[in-house]
Amino acid sequence: MKIQRRLSATKLRPAIDQFLKLSGRKILSIDRGWNPADGTPVFTQKGQYTTRGWTEWTQGFQYGCAILQYDMTGDEQFLELGRRQTVDRMAAHVSHVGVHDHGFNNLSTYGNLRRLMREGRIDHDPRELEFYELAIKLSGAVQAARWTETAYGTGFIHSFNGPHSLFSDTIRSLRILCLADQLGHVLMAEGDKAHNLLGRAIEHALTTARFNVYYGESRDAWDVEGRVVHESIFNTKDGNYRCPSTQQGYSAFSTWTRGLSWILTGYAEQLEFFRTVKGSQIEPHGISKRKLVAMMERAAIASAEFHIENSFVDGIPFWDTGAPGVASFGRYTNTASDPYNDVEPLDASAAAISAQGYLRLGNYLLAKGDQARGERYRTAAFTIAEALLQEPYLSTSPKHQGITLHSIYHRPNNWDYVPRGRKIPCGESAMWGDYHTMELALLVKREAEGDIYPTFYS
Repeated sequence: MKIQRRLSATKLRPAIDQFLKLSGRKILSIDRGWNPADGTPVFTQKGQYTTRGWTEWTQGFQYGCAILQYDMTGDEQFLELGRRQTVDRMAAHVSHVGVHDHGFNNLSTYGNLRRLMREGRIDHDPRELEFYELAIKLSGAVQAARWTETAYGTGFIHSFNGPHSLFSDTIRSLRILCLADQLGHVLMAEGDKAHNLLGRAIEHALTTARFNVYYGESRDAWDVEGRVVHESIFNTKDGNYRCPSTQQGYSAFSTWTRGLSWILTGYAEQLEFFRTVKGSQIEPHGISKRKLVAMMERAAIASAEFHIENSFVDGIPFWDTGAPGVASFGRYTNTASDPYNDVEPLDASAAAISAQGYLRLGNYLLAKGDQARGERYRTAAFTIAEALLQEPYLSTSPKHQGITLHSIYHRPNNWDYVPRGRKIPCGESAMWGDYHTMELALLVKREAEGDIYPTFYS
């Protein structure tokens, strides 16, 4: 990536205003044309949203987009859409015991609505607020119950693959545990044993940083600092680590860039949150605040630098840095991205997620007094945002329901649509890519206007 230090939130404001004109029409198009009996919209094919059976992990993004559209425009129809669909459709996600995606689904809906009420952007209703907070409490406890102990004194929230599987994605679901704990909730189990939700969030963060992020320490032959593995495998009999793995990446020894983006943004958010947590709340869980924060900073910064070194000049990455066609591009990091190439797909959704991570990490480091890295990461965020807010990554066609183009879901399984005349997937959107571009736009817009800084724990 070639970081554009000329950029700022203020300079991106006109592009965001244009973006919101497009995003509103697309959100309404999906709502009017989608039959909930068909499941949840996941990604587009030929410009129209369709579903793909795996889990219903994108429904919160669908309604979350409407809530964020209201947040940025004040248009009441989007608040009504998001609020109504949250009540009608999201309860099953609160009690879902089979997934690792609670933070995605439930903070995008219940969490955003709670935040808006606390910010005074929607009328304060104590009973409605209690409803949102009860959903968050229950979701946090259900997520924390999906637990695997390891042989290393920590555990983790296991993925939908089973108790052996630690996904990098789940670092962003930790938000739901942290907020549920902040609201005074615990996980109750057999014998009325209470499990502390903050403690489980801390353990998961430690385990993920240790096994899913690499630091150039010769763990294997391809240990490059900042490399991220999608999945780590554990022996559930004795809790020992077995090997790296991947579901959606090219290999266990390369970096699936969306996995890296979850790490970058997930740890950046946790660093912001734990800045508000007292050391006395952390120490009972076997680590000092200083050591916990240092671990999170290391993981976030390593992944941030890796993305900079392994993306095109505008910050858009390949779907996987080790995919077989990448080598044919040579030193591609000095060139403009081309999502219409015929060799390897790019993944704009990974860029959208990472950009928020860069902005939050940069703000966190600035607050700590690290001026150089803080500004570096903030302008990296603006560099990516500039690319996403214009063609070819911004979907401007009224016939296309997506917002952010050139997102990849599951390349190994060949799920992504390849247009006629093309050799690789391109030109399509995914619900998580659209939602995270909306979140990024909100952050940048709020900064440009000098408005309240949004966090999951606000």
